[in-house]
Amino acid sequence: MPDKDHMQDRDIDLATRLTQDHHQSLKLWLRMLSCTTRIENEIRTRLRATFGITLPRFDLMAQLERHPDGLRMGELSKRMMVTGGNITGITDQLEQEKLVVRVPDPKDRRAYSVMLTPAGRRAFSDMAAVHEGWVADLLKDIPPEDKGTLIELLSQMKQHLNAADDKTT
Repeated sequence: MPDKDHMQDRDIDLATRLTQDHHQSLKLWLRMLSCTTRIENEIRTRLRATFGITLPRFDLMAQLERHPDGLRMGELSKRMMVTGGNITGITDQLEQEKLVVRVPDPKDRRAYSVMLTPAGRRAFSDMAAVHEGWVADLLKDIPPEDKGTLIELLSQMKQHLNAADDKTT
């Protein structure tokens, strides 16, 4: 067990390293996480109740909707920030429902691209319209000017984070 003086030294050291900005940054991070989690959980519940679909399946379809020529499995994994195994499982489910199709990659016969089927495009279009309404409803009490400010501030944060990533790679 550490002696009392050692623990006191450690506490003083920690206190001297922490600034008001440390506390404020942590508070900001936790507030953003809390808001994101609450919205995500509500969307997840509504997607399942209304369309019988999971949020990851919806997200995969959203990625494919933005890329009509399809995306390779590895690219989907990277964009969705999940493992290749997760992408395979989600794709298998959507393929069984005839919402996506795997197409051999003409440049690499070992690889496949995943594309929305016409039925998948129609289903996603219907879900996306309802989804957008849900998000608008969840954020309706935030004045438009505050939304604009939040978008600008979060855009700046993203730029700073990207710049920090560029420095470490």
